[in-house]
Amino acid sequence: MILPGSTVKVINPNDTYYHFQGLVQRVSDGKAAVLFEGGNWDKLVTFRLSELEEVDLAAAKKKK
Repeated sequence: MILPGSTVKVINPNDTYYHFQGLVQRVSDGKAAVLFEGGNWDKLVTFRLSELEEVDLAAAKKKK
C-alpha cells in the first residue's frame, strides 16, 4: 500500500522518470505526489498509483 512517507519507484517505461525512486508526499484521488531529490535539484511530480511500485528498503539493505 502506497502511503505518504513511502519510498516508491516509477514503473511506467514511457515516463521520463522511469526507474527513479522518490518519497511520496501526498495521496489523493488515485494519484500520488512524489518528491525526487538529487544533487542540486528537487522535483515534485504527480503520478497515477498504477505507475508506481513501493520499494522495500529493508530488503535492499540486506543485499549489501
